[in-house]
Amino acid sequence: MNKNLIHDRFAKNLKSYDENAKIQKRMAERLITFVQNKQPKKILEIGCGTGFLTKLINKEFKFESFMAIDIVKDCEQYIKNISSNIIFTPADIEEFITSNNETYDLIISNASLQWVENFEDVINSLKNFLNPNGELIFSTFGTENFREIYHIIGASLKYYSINDLQKMFPQSIIEPEIHIMAFDTPKDVLKHLQLTGVNAIENTHWTKKDLTKFENGYKNLCSKRPTLTYNPVYIKILSPNG
Repeated sequence: MNKNLIHDRFAKNLKSYDENAKIQKRMAERLITFVQNKQPKKILEIGCGTGFLTKLINKEFKFESFMAIDIVKDCEQYIKNISSNIIFTPADIEEFITSNNETYDLIISNASLQWVENFEDVINSLKNFLNPNGELIFSTFGTENFREIYHIIGASLKYYSINDLQKMFPQSIIEPEIHIMAFDTPKDVLKHLQLTGVNAIENTHWTKKDLTKFENGYKNLCSKRPTLTYNPVYIKILSPNG
């Protein structure tokens, strides 16, 4: 996992993210419905980005403290525009958990934890930061995510099946979804991936030959308009302390 590449791709496309990340916005709206405790006093949001989920949290809950973290420091301006009461901290969650001494009533994250190197270890560490009756609620992606891209170029993040997730987190609530976006051309698919920053899988510069291969791959795969599959997975884990 190239954390510098992830940082740079998302940082470069912050201005275009809100307009193009339609599925991630829908995921944030769905994710907030999983919160059972409507009065969490201390909140931690992981991978806040431009604040899709942050805005909903700020609107829904009367918190005493709310920390939002993201690997991209430039996200701070977006979070401060939502509320001056939200503390923004630039941090990689895998480094943050090694030094954090705080506990929270709600730890929440939308479409970001698929980028960590040690997924299961991070989730298990976060569980230990929950107060009694606290909730860890996050969305990630399942094995059908970007299946078209994997079929054509063979590159993908490591996604886990529902069975794998149930074995990792046996006491959790897990709910998957499928969303299929249609585009006019394969180049439009690439543009969508670039403008949302999710092309941070590999650091390669495409040649004209690569682009032609990609376009032909889509023509063979999709008889009509090229599609892109999103496979959100929502996971809720309650505090082991209560």
